[in-house]
Amino acid sequence: MKIVYMGTPDFAVPALQAIAKVHQVELVITQPDKPKGRGKAMQFTPVKEAAVSLDIPVYQPEDINSEESYQKLKEISPDIMVVAAFGQILKERILNLPTYGCINIHASLLPNLRGAAPIQFAILEGHKKAGVTIMQMAKGLDSGDMISKSEVVLDAKETGGSLHDKLSALGGTLILDTLKQIEEKTATYTPQGEEFTYAGMLTKSMGEIDWNKDAITIERLIRGLNPWPSAYTFLENKMLKIWEAEIVDKKGKPGEIIEVTKKDFTVATGDGSLVIKNLQLQGKKRMDVDAFLRGVKLEAGIQLGRIN
Repeated sequence: MKIVYMGTPDFAVPALQAIAKVHQVELVITQPDKPKGRGKAMQFTPVKEAAVSLDIPVYQPEDINSEESYQKLKEISPDIMVVAAFGQILKERILNLPTYGCINIHASLLPNLRGAAPIQFAILEGHKKAGVTIMQMAKGLDSGDMISKSEVVLDAKETGGSLHDKLSALGGTLILDTLKQIEEKTATYTPQGEEFTYAGMLTKSMGEIDWNKDAITIERLIRGLNPWPSAYTFLENKMLKIWEAEIVDKKGKPGEIIEVTKKDFTVATGDGSLVIKNLQLQGKKRMDVDAFLRGVKLEAGIQLGRIN
């Protein structure tokens, strides 16, 4: 099939690479380059990097719904458009332009976790399974008919980063099977129904640990927001990112360090406690706690969190 592919971040790369091996990708559409780093040099999106390496033309519109974009797509006249974490909302005339419309690779088991951050919310909410759904795009946020699904079981130590990589690879496999079904007219389209859950956008402020919450919730926060935006607290008004922790059945004042050993330390929460295993103090590198404690003296009774 003649395909236009839309995507921007790392998540969308494996699907593009898989499609390009089998189908004719006429054009890749991705977000405009952005300045990054101290030098503010313009940096390609991960999908643009992949497209260039595959020798596929790239288009980077500020507005995918502009007249210029519409005419460019109309000239190509694609059989189908595949979208994966593109970053712009497509209006109906764009959705209706290809012969088979537009399909989306969404990183959840719809109708659960529509929205921007389904990978992280699967961990934050304690789901046992996650997955990828390929759906026919329609007006409305992730509300279109479901065509195919594939799922994975979450590991007990699953992080936002590890689940991202699993689902990204899964999307690359599932999209080929789905495109084959669509081309052979054997695909089935299942409405999502009226009941669904939503995963909003991630913000840095979400990562601040509220030690009054229970240990299970906080430990999920630590894993779910790893690597971005990360879970954090404060040690003497310096930001302290927590990268790994284990739940233990100990009690104490929420946010208080209740035990320090040579290799770790324990912080009480509203219900249970967390043994901190890996962290990063403001201005320092990420490290295991045993290395951290060789340079920073901690004692039981120290309170973590903002000092008013």
